[in-house]
Amino acid sequence: MKKALSAALLLALLGGGAMAQSQAPAPAAPVSAPAPADAGAIKSQNIFEVKPDASAEPGYATQTNAERARVQPGNNAPMWRQVGAGVTGYSSLPKSEAPEAGNLIQPFVQYPGSRLTNAGEAWRQVRNNWIIPYGGALLLIVVGAIALFYWRKGSLPLHGAETGRQIERFTPFERSAHWANAIAFSILAISGLVMAFGKFFLHPVFGSTLFGWLAYLLKNAHNFAGPVFAVSLLVVIGTFIKDNLPRKEDVTWLAHGGGLFSGREVASHRFNAGEKVVFWGGVFFLGLIVVGSGLVLDKLVPGLVYERGTMQVTHMVHAVATVLMMAMFIGHIYMGTIGMDGAYKAMKTGYVDETWAKEHHEYWYDDVKSGQIPAQRSQPLPPSQTVQV
Repeated sequence: MKKALSAALLLALLGGGAMAQSQAPAPAAPVSAPAPADAGAIKSQNIFEVKPDASAEPGYATQTNAERARVQPGNNAPMWRQVGAGVTGYSSLPKSEAPEAGNLIQPFVQYPGSRLTNAGEAWRQVRNNWIIPYGGALLLIVVGAIALFYWRKGSLPLHGAETGRQIERFTPFERSAHWANAIAFSILAISGLVMAFGKFFLHPVFGSTLFGWLAYLLKNAHNFAGPVFAVSLLVVIGTFIKDNLPRKEDVTWLAHGGGLFSGREVASHRFNAGEKVVFWGGVFFLGLIVVGSGLVLDKLVPGLVYERGTMQVTHMVHAVATVLMMAMFIGHIYMGTIGMDGAYKAMKTGYVDETWAKEHHEYWYDDVKSGQIPAQRSQPLPPSQTVQV
């Protein structure tokens, strides 16, 4: 009896399980992952261009983050598409101080004949592919040409013997203005070269930590020397502009290359045509561009809206102008130091020998001899160094 009851109970349990199984709903078909996009169709290097095949998931392009999270948790592509499209979000920063604070990046656009990019990437490409390589090449060419010239010609010597009679070429005020501008320019040039090219020739030697501190130090030195350079530049322009006005004799000087290759100095006034080219091209034109763009980069221009696009264009203008200025000033520094005997002494002490004045600036020397220009314009020298012309 007990065996029969047990068998019946087991049969009932098995039958109930089968019935429950037959009434249970069929499991849902597994959600298939979107088919991967054609590898050949995804050529972009940024996430905003990566778009899987729309047929794999209907409504892909219009899905919100909440809809996407149900099928692809953690995929917030809709938000990043809005970021890339330039959608402005919320920011607690005031609009007057940070007009683009609500935009994480600049909008992506499709330029004709180019891939999808934005202004930030375009600025990066111009800097890395144009300004840095071509600017560096220009500076190296100038340095190489001057080194070759010095190797072949050496310093320009005096052909006559010094007389011991001195003429004041630069007053203490003129020398102070020049040295202030020259020192500020040197700080700006060295720091700018390290920031632009240092990662190529210093970073491999110093390593990341030391180079990072060096770049940080030079960046701050650059920002502080900039206003000094700006003020001293205006003083230099106002001080020397009268003697740098063009004269008809400058055409003859340029036509003969100043006598650098013939060995015979071409007559000139207080400043020759080559010095005038440096003044008007390097000091006046490029100098004012460098100062103006530098003040914008330092955010020292009141009333200007400092947007990313403004800073990018300003940086490119600043970089090109400074490279051209350095190329011109390298030649000026060479001629004022080792390129010409007695030139450095003129800016150091303010005085030149009568022979130096006659050989290098004959028309200026004639004006001094005739009394049209005083031989000394500052305080008198000690009796042992009295000017005699």
